Amino acid sequence: MKIWLDDIRPAPEGYVWCKSVNSAKSVIESAKEPILLIDCDHDLGDYAYDGGDGIKLLDWLVENSLFFPIKLHTMNPVGRENMLRMIDRYWG
Repeated sequence: MKIWLDDIRPAPEGYVWCKSVNSAKSVIESAKEPILLIDCDHDLGDYAYDGGDGIKLLDWLVENSLFFPIKLHTMNPVGRENMLRMIDRYWG
């Protein structure tokens, strides 16, 4: 299973589209197959009320020792750098 976390851009074929962090957590917790990739946006616009921005998903993954492969597609340069620092620290 591949997860696409983005509030606006539709998921590419073969991905489960999650528009919020809490939605992504639910998909991860109920996954019946291995999670091969989580492709994250940082800014989740109107869906930020439901769990925060993309870095909150990374926080939750670290807290639960769930180090699935992560890819970033965010256009936010500051958000990207913050997420990359976290990935380098915990996934490195």
